[in-house]
Amino acid sequence: MRYFIRFSYFGKNYHGWQRQPNATTVQEILEDCMSKLLGETVEVVGAGRTDTGVHAKEMFAHFDSNSIQDLKELIRRMNSFLPEDIAIRDIFPVGSVAHARFSALERTYEYWIVQKKDPFHSDFAHAVRQKLDIAAMNEAASILLEHSDFECFSKSNTDVKTFICDVRRAEWSVEGDKLVFTIVADRFLRNMVRAVVGTLLDVGLGKREPREMKDILKSKSRAEAGVSVPAKGLYLTRVKYPENLFV
Repeated sequence: MRYFIRFSYFGKNYHGWQRQPNATTVQEILEDCMSKLLGETVEVVGAGRTDTGVHAKEMFAHFDSNSIQDLKELIRRMNSFLPEDIAIRDIFPVGSVAHARFSALERTYEYWIVQKKDPFHSDFAHAVRQKLDIAAMNEAASILLEHSDFECFSKSNTDVKTFICDVRRAEWSVEGDKLVFTIVADRFLRNMVRAVVGTLLDVGLGKREPREMKDILKSKSRAEAGVSVPAKGLYLTRVKYPENLFV
């Protein structure tokens, strides 16, 4: 039977989601935990791939098993077994064709920025001390919704087949002592959000005009966009699925 697992993790101690040799990843930790508790080899397929140091407030994955007797007990045992920076929120059955990655309709990411020195934010957000023009940053961000090819924000030498993404929301907001960039799309390229934020920060610092975003997008060149901001400020916050996916 196929199950979806909904979980969260703080990415500081991990080399991203995807299992890889000679590096600790979230996928490896989850698979090892479930395999030991269920007494069988469990392969977990994630909704996407987060890079080293990136966090997930809401992440989904699917796995197949015929050994589960009590879902609530499995969740309790997994949370007891897993390290403190990974938390299982729910496990529930889905149809046999449900796929954590390919069934997803859209993903939401947030990037957090703080502008005052705060030791409690050092691992949670990117610090930018200079004054930022938020209105100009939002003007530039709105241009993203007018385009679909985001090759200029993709990691170089990537193996993706297309750079087309449907960006549905991109905006900055002030939330308490944080400046938060929220972006929603059907899919994201590797390193895309961090490169977008770096480019928007250039606008906010007066290094670029908002209208330059159009030229950057048309160039399709990573060299024309801004630098990638640190991973510690990036959070996957939501993965949306069709309502009829869940049984």
